[in-house]
Amino acid sequence: MTYVVTENCIKCKYMDCVEVCPVDCFYEGENMLVIHPDECIDCGVCEPECPAEAIKPDTESSLETWLKLNADYAKSWPNITQKKDAPADAKEWDGVSGKLDAHFSANAGSGD
Repeated sequence: MTYVVTENCIKCKYMDCVEVCPVDCFYEGENMLVIHPDECIDCGVCEPECPAEAIKPDTESSLETWLKLNADYAKSWPNITQKKDAPADAKEWDGVSGKLDAHFSANAGSGD
């Protein structure tokens, strides 16, 4: 099992999860984070820290797309180990549906 960052992280990009991860398995894109599935130790400490509830265990149904997206982008985005500020409009994007098709950016973030 691993944990997976899902759609609600897009344009919210809260980083409370990064701060608590004991193995630094988060990677930063321009407008979301992903978890490297081979590095995640399944401890689950990140899930309750996410204000947007965007982190789910991969045992939940219908997460195949997100597991693949996390695995693929963790290979090319920079690792992040320190919390940064969320975007100023993060609360406005929290809970908005359809963000993958309309707002996802494949561009890498700045990392640490």
